[in-house]
Amino acid sequence: MTDGPRAARRRRHAAGFTLIELLVAIGILAMIATLVYGAFAGLKSSRDGLMRVGDRYREGRLAMTRVVRDLKSAYLSLHAPIDQSLAVWRTAFSGTRGNPADRVDFNSFSYQRRDKDSHESDECELSYFGSTNPDQPDIIDLARRVTPRLDLEPERGGRVEVLATDIDLFNLEYLDPLSGEWLENWDTTQAIGQANRLPLQVRVILVLNEGARSESSRGRNTVRFATKVTIPIQNPLTFATSL
Repeated sequence: MTDGPRAARRRRHAAGFTLIELLVAIGILAMIATLVYGAFAGLKSSRDGLMRVGDRYREGRLAMTRVVRDLKSAYLSLHAPIDQSLAVWRTAFSGTRGNPADRVDFNSFSYQRRDKDSHESDECELSYFGSTNPDQPDIIDLARRVTPRLDLEPERGGRVEVLATDIDLFNLEYLDPLSGEWLENWDTTQAIGQANRLPLQVRVILVLNEGARSESSRGRNTVRFATKVTIPIQNPLTFATSL
């Protein structure tokens, strides 16, 4: 007695998968693997983006904290020898417009000694300015210059450090207590400027690019910080008498 068609089909299925069935199974598995990989890649990209933004916010907050602390301690001094040729240092507050970063040079009481028994006080010369990144010339970093050695050139010398990388804008404006206007420049060393007087407030705006991106996307999705800093010491120091 011969087997029927149904028995023959059972024997063929028991022998294993056909080539077409195997190819279909492989294709389905490949599609599932692609979808799973895409989902995990998207999650990783989102995580990296959030971490980059978080790092940029932290970098910007630390930079702004340092700028505010230094500006709050700004001062001028009129102490000088009677013979001006014997002067070995001077104080100043000078702010100039730049693109994309303004520059400010001033004296401050915010210096922190790092070495024990060092012959240094809390006085220092400070500068904030934009500096070209040595590895990527198209990127501008926010730099801070500091020196505890006062001299006749408040805008030179000392140690330079980078506070914030890849900035989009560093803008400074100065509130004139006499006119009540916000000025883009300030100079205590010129008679036609703001001789021997400090601004009442300094408005600081710092804008960071959101991390490393291609040149075509630079300037987008920026991180912005803004504050106003009041300078308490308005008048130059004159509490000693020159002999």
